[in-house]
Amino acid sequence: MKLGGFDISASALTAQRLRMDVISANIANAETTRAGYVDGKFVPYRRKVVVMEAVQPKFQNILAQQMNGQAAQGVQVSAIREDSAPFKQVYNPTHPDADANGMVYMPNVDMLKEQVDLLAASRAYEANITALNARKSMFMKALEMGRG
Repeated sequence: MKLGGFDISASALTAQRLRMDVISANIANAETTRAGYVDGKFVPYRRKVVVMEAVQPKFQNILAQQMNGQAAQGVQVSAIREDSAPFKQVYNPTHPDADANGMVYMPNVDMLKEQVDLLAASRAYEANITALNARKSMFMKALEMGRG
């Protein structure tokens, strides 16, 4: 027996959890000016973004599920990409990574954007838990009716 609704919610929970982990890493590195070493100099941390897509199962699985009246569904993380937004420049001549003009390149992490993304991811996570629990409750009620 295929439990499609549970699989859909489980895939979404996994994807949103990874999204929250990536957002947490962005927040933790919002002040990191030495995240890597490129062309002989340090570069700041670059914000990461999670890219999700619909699950694309194999043809034979789709055919079997369609013949049984079930469509393959769910979500998966297809990539974790770096945000191409430019680094922030801050004037701080006492910083060890300041250039000759006193400018420091800071990560391209916007804390407000990260907090909004984190809120959206946590709400999506909660919504999937609610859907999972509702489906579980329906199965339990069906089992109770079957006993009587």
